[in-house]
Amino acid sequence: MKKTAVLMFTILLVFVMALSGCSSSSSSGSDSAKKEIVYWNPFTGPDGENMKQIVNDYNKTNPEYKIKNVSITEGDMYTKIPTVVNSGKGIPDLTIVHAERIKQFVDSDMLTPYDDYLADYPELKAENYVPAGWNIGDLNGGRYSIPLDVHSFVMYYNKELLEKYAPTALDDNVVTFDEIREAGVKSRKDGITGFGFTWTRPIFLSIYNQLGGDITNDGVTPTLNTPEAKQTLELLKGLVDDKITNKDGEDPGQLFKSGKAIFYPEGIWMQNSLNEAKKLNWGLTNFAQVSPDKIVNWTSSHQFVMFKDENRSEEKAKGIMDFLDYVRQNSLPWAKAGQNPAALETLDNPEYKELPQSFLVQDPELQKTLKIFDYKYNGFVVEEVDKLVGDAAFGKLDITEGLEKAQKAVEDKIKSNK
Repeated sequence: MKKTAVLMFTILLVFVMALSGCSSSSSSGSDSAKKEIVYWNPFTGPDGENMKQIVNDYNKTNPEYKIKNVSITEGDMYTKIPTVVNSGKGIPDLTIVHAERIKQFVDSDMLTPYDDYLADYPELKAENYVPAGWNIGDLNGGRYSIPLDVHSFVMYYNKELLEKYAPTALDDNVVTFDEIREAGVKSRKDGITGFGFTWTRPIFLSIYNQLGGDITNDGVTPTLNTPEAKQTLELLKGLVDDKITNKDGEDPGQLFKSGKAIFYPEGIWMQNSLNEAKKLNWGLTNFAQVSPDKIVNWTSSHQFVMFKDENRSEEKAKGIMDFLDYVRQNSLPWAKAGQNPAALETLDNPEYKELPQSFLVQDPELQKTLKIFDYKYNGFVVEEVDKLVGDAAFGKLDITEGLEKAQKAVEDKIKSNK
């Protein structure tokens, strides 16, 4: 009987342990995975810490579905997306992509629209967002993205140098290229650069659009080899030839930080870097304009999208919407990263009103100046623009020949893509 009792006890113990093992496996496996939203984003720089703060603050509200923040370098992220979507495995529940990518994702039938969920979230609507950010996600009669921000390429200026060389340039809140040229002629005698030649892509596209050009007229055919594009490159080459800009190979950012440049065109996200220069007294204004009559500020936007995943439950989709509505109401940490949140809720925050970049969205008229080049083949265009502009401006490439080659290269890439 003793042996029988021991045997029964042993069997019972093994059975209890097996049950315990099953329970443990379930709670740490599929059950917990269902209560987590995997969120991919390309915020691997300093702004990544601000996004982590938003995610952490949201998770502290104890939502049913917590957010798992996964920051991936931009190039790697865009490489991985088609692979995981096509395989059906490892698809993120929520992803940040750039506005310029959305049309191609929609054309490739890779995105899940938000339309079925918006009725339960009435504040996620056009009236509550900057139009330039919201309108991007409205395609083919569906809503395919929700905007996080509108980040613009503007112009920093050295306040002391501005007062010395161009004291009236900002009287109308617009600095024109004529005013930059006039200031640069005066300042070059003192070894001061008038205009920093920085990221050529937004510089070119902003001026091009000011002159009436665009990278497509019908949404299909690229329009890069045009009289307006030639005029843009000639304007930039003229600034270089007249020694208004930095020399080829000089670092315009370092010149500005060291007090050796008046105007420094860059993104609103660069202000934290400028704050590291303790003796630099800088201001922020619109990007340089050909004429004050038409203001264009090159802009892009980070957008929340859901890539198609047949395994994503309705409950998880609702959890995603809960997070997006939270971000709409709590975007101040993102603004402190040097960005302009797309949600207008932030405009009422006193801390936001004090941030230098806020002027772009505080004024409804300036909101209209935010130009997003959302052509679906934008990627092909800017690849060629990046190669073209610097070489043309610094005299390494004939402008007419360069535009012809760039136009053909874009057309060839579009044909290959189809």
